[in-house]
Amino acid sequence: MAAETLFSQLVPVQVKGQGGHDRRINVRVSIELQSTTNPIHRKDLVVRLTEDSDPFFLYNLVISEEDFQSLKLQQSLLVDFSAFPQRFIDLLQHCIQEQNKDIPRFLLQLISSGSSLDHAPSFLNVVETNPFKHLTHLSLKFLPGNDTEIKKFLATCLKCVKEEKLQLEQKLSKTEEDLKRQLSYTQQSLSEKSRELDKLRNDLTSRTASLTSKHNQELAYEKEKALQTQVQYQQQNEQQKRDLESLHQKTVQQLQTRLNELEIANKELMEKRYKGDSTVRELKSKLSGIEDECQRAKQEVLSLRRENATLDAECHEKEKQVNQLQMRVAVLEQEIKDKDQLVMKTREVLDVTQEQKASLEENTEKKQIEIGKLEGTLKSLSAELLKANEIIKKLQGDVKTLMNKLKLKNTVTIQQEKLLAEREEKLQKEHKELQQAESTLRGKEQEVCRLQEQLETTVQKLEESKQLLKTNENVITWLNKQLNEIQMTRKQDMLGTSTSPSNITTRTGSSPHSMADSRIPFLGSGLSYPISPLLPFQNFPDTAFVKSTNQQALGAKVQFNMQLQETNKCPEAQPGIPVLGNHSTNKENGENLGLDAKYLKKREDSIPLRGLSQNTSHNPAGQPKSTALKNTQIPSKPGALSRTSAYFPG
Repeated sequence: MAAETLFSQLVPVQVKGQGGHDRRINVRVSIELQSTTNPIHRKDLVVRLTEDSDPFFLYNLVISEEDFQSLKLQQSLLVDFSAFPQRFIDLLQHCIQEQNKDIPRFLLQLISSGSSLDHAPSFLNVVETNPFKHLTHLSLKFLPGNDTEIKKFLATCLKCVKEEKLQLEQKLSKTEEDLKRQLSYTQQSLSEKSRELDKLRNDLTSRTASLTSKHNQELAYEKEKALQTQVQYQQQNEQQKRDLESLHQKTVQQLQTRLNELEIANKELMEKRYKGDSTVRELKSKLSGIEDECQRAKQEVLSLRRENATLDAECHEKEKQVNQLQMRVAVLEQEIKDKDQLVMKTREVLDVTQEQKASLEENTEKKQIEIGKLEGTLKSLSAELLKANEIIKKLQGDVKTLMNKLKLKNTVTIQQEKLLAEREEKLQKEHKELQQAESTLRGKEQEVCRLQEQLETTVQKLEESKQLLKTNENVITWLNKQLNEIQMTRKQDMLGTSTSPSNITTRTGSSPHSMADSRIPFLGSGLSYPISPLLPFQNFPDTAFVKSTNQQALGAKVQFNMQLQETNKCPEAQPGIPVLGNHSTNKENGENLGLDAKYLKKREDSIPLRGLSQNTSHNPAGQPKSTALKNTQIPSKPGALSRTSAYFPG
């Protein structure tokens, strides 16, 4: 497997976290092109994001040729896999160039969907900001490095650091040797140059003395020469003045003669001008022909200019090369001048070095002591290096095992790609089923709306039924009062019959005893038709006929249990009055007369109805017991409520 590094530089990146906190850091983006030939020839583009200050900041992305095709379709790229790395590098270069601006045009954004512990994928976006919007040119999905990848990355970093350390140690040893050599050489040269300096000083003193004597002699000689030359120049100046005046007179005479000659020549030239006008006309006719030839020549000139432009470009490049060579020559000349200046400075420094020589000798003794200490530390470092080499060997073994695991992972990824294709087909089917489910959901929502409307109507009916129940309770209270009055009249009649037994036969047809006797069995058997307010004054038929009518009645039944307990203490009970204890409900035995058991079960959604329960019996004092309706449960169906309300008209 061969790896070629295409790009490795620090790029400014804007990191966006999960909580909306933005920070800007410099991330090292390294791009490698890995090519494998065993078992299949393939190329993979590996992009790695690292931070020099944080060794655990690691994001990886591996793009194969197949992955690039899907990326190309998703993001509508117009570049092939071979040209994609260079295009990506160009975008990164734009981001580096724009980093110092207040509002950069190109910007790298690293958006992480979760924390680094969750190993959630992050997206690296190359964003271009224009006056209209933020344009994302490219969006790449990076995975954070797991423990093995971070360990591998740290191992490579450690290896590079150790190699740099070895190189630096070798350079250090070489520089120490070179410095020692230079020191010995400078000491020798110093001693030689100090000797030369002494000689030069002696020579300088002798030369200065001789030169001052010579200079004084030459000055006296030059002063005498200057006086002689001054006298000669004055004589020559007077002679030249006389000669110039004679020449001036001669030139004036010559100019006057020449003026006469020029006037004659002017007349001749005027004649020549007229002749020239005629020749100009002839030349104009010739010029039209020459212009045609000139146009042809211009076309040839254009072609020649094009050739000249190409030649100029080549010449320009050669001139650049010449300029570069001239710059190099100038640099070399400058270096030579600098070296000459350095030589002058060294001469000045020589005086200082003699003074520092004594201090250097003292420092050398101290440094020898420090060198002894450094040798001890070097021995300890060599022992640590041996340990580090053993660790590196172990890490190399781990790397081999990781490579084997990587091969297995490649086979697994091929299988996973097949599974992904199958899952995509399943997803499409599920999308279709979802659409069908949504259509059914809409239909059910419509049904729910209808049911809500029905619910509102039932609530209205419930309120109406409650009002009807209130009216029914008022009727029941009135009936209780009427029944109490009837019982009182009945007891009075019974007392009257005990005093006059001969009058029993005459009162049985029209007395209220007969009404009570005929009514009480009906109340015990159950009510199945409306009760009128004139109930105590009506003559009811036989009890057997009433029972048959009760069995044929429709609708819900409300049972009024009239428990009449006969006491043995009342000897005045007549055999003609029917005993009502047989018609009452026995709570202990669980017998319910009139209503079925399903109507008497307590329900959570039922409305309690306070019915009429009257126990007519004689206590020792002869006072009647109070009558009350027993609690019965009415079903919560609106139909049942409407049926029960029909039996109690308001």
